[in-house]
Amino acid sequence: MAELKPGARFQSTVCTTEVIVVKGAGEVDLTCGGAAMVAAGTGEVSGSPAAEAAEGTMLGKRYGNGAGTIELLATKAGDGSMAADGEPLAIGQAKTLPASD
Repeated sequence: MAELKPGARFQSTVCTTEVIVVKGAGEVDLTCGGAAMVAAGTGEVSGSPAAEAAEGTMLGKRYGNGAGTIELLATKAGDGSMAADGEPLAIGQAKTLPASD
């Protein structure tokens, strides 16, 4: 379980993915590539992502859950895909800005 709070950084233990928390609060089972993510700088990368969690993470993209309560920014790309409490995290859609007439 990971304590999600804005500014916290996490890394995958099975690929090179690293993220920073933009939005989130509380304890969440945060995974990447099917393995638990750990605080950045505290884990070693070993093994490879599980086949069902190997869609990849793209650098600079924001990932979130369906409820909109979690938002992570990928600071390093990797081969694993992320999930929170078993729910896959999807790339966030860009917000449309109002027209400036």
